[in-house]
Amino acid sequence: MAPDTKVWIYPSSRKFYKNELEGLETKTKAFVLQWAADHALVDASYALKYDRFIVFFAGAKNKISTKALDQMAAFVLQLQNHYQVTLLDKMNVCFKQGPYVQYKALKEFKKLVRDKAVNKNTLVFNNLVSNKYEFDAFWEIPAGESWYGNLFG
Repeated sequence: MAPDTKVWIYPSSRKFYKNELEGLETKTKAFVLQWAADHALVDASYALKYDRFIVFFAGAKNKISTKALDQMAAFVLQLQNHYQVTLLDKMNVCFKQGPYVQYKALKEFKKLVRDKAVNKNTLVFNNLVSNKYEFDAFWEIPAGESWYGNLFG
């Protein structure tokens, strides 16, 4: 994929269970194939990361339409309802704690910072990256190098 390939990341409020992953994979693959065909997207694909993040990638011959983005949001909303998870809330922090990925409201993360349960070296996920280059270089970064860095004083 080209570095300017568009990226959208949807973090789940919980890890998808092993028995859910096959269905999630099937549904997401079918959506991406239909989405790419309907909107003349090239290199449309997806990835499921850490059994928690749904990542969509799409290059476009032309600008990606509002209709295509609306379809993606509607699909993600369907997944959210089907799996009883939160996928569309951007006011959260995803971070690694040992081998586990945690999902906390920003308010809870601030408390973890105050309690020194996380520090500048804690890996956080920047789910607002917008292209493949940023995804590869800046999706997983130390909290001190992210916008959360200002929480550490």
